Amino acid sequence: MIELEKTYLAKAIPADLQSYDSKEIIDIYIPKDKEHPTLRIRKNGDKYEMTKKEPVQGNDSSRQEEQTIRLTEEEFKVLNGLDGKRVRKIRYYYNFQGQIAEIDVFQDDLAGLILVDCEFNSQEEMDKFGMPDFCLAEVTQEKFLAGGMLCGKKYQDIEEDLGKFGYKKLDIE
Repeated sequence: MIELEKTYLAKAIPADLQSYDSKEIIDIYIPKDKEHPTLRIRKNGDKYEMTKKEPVQGNDSSRQEEQTIRLTEEEFKVLNGLDGKRVRKIRYYYNFQGQIAEIDVFQDDLAGLILVDCEFNSQEEMDKFGMPDFCLAEVTQEKFLAGGMLCGKKYQDIEEDLGKFGYKKLDIE
């Protein structure tokens, strides 16, 4: 399956965000010693899966080949024991102009980082989409913000790169 997606840095938290559906996501990327692992084990609310994502062509992160295998909770628990890079976030499903924006509020060592992902059904739909007003900049092609690069990092590790966009740490109450 080809995934069409744009990623943005949030500049503000929509006032009504906490009234939208959300779930906790725990990602484990393996192998741990790879700079940008492409194999991910995920707890997504009460669902479990293993996914491999790689760009379709070159380094274009807006178009990725994605292969996913559903796991049972028991299988996840076994794989959860692997030595991998971890990240935890709360994902909100926010309605923006008829589009569901997935707003990821990072937890623990990455607290203060909020990313917004929008997925599309066609290239034309993606090309026509305008950046949401609560976003600061499109960062789809920014390697340092890819899930496999963020895992295992602390906010301080990416603060200088975020500063290039004028990003200010955000807190959700």
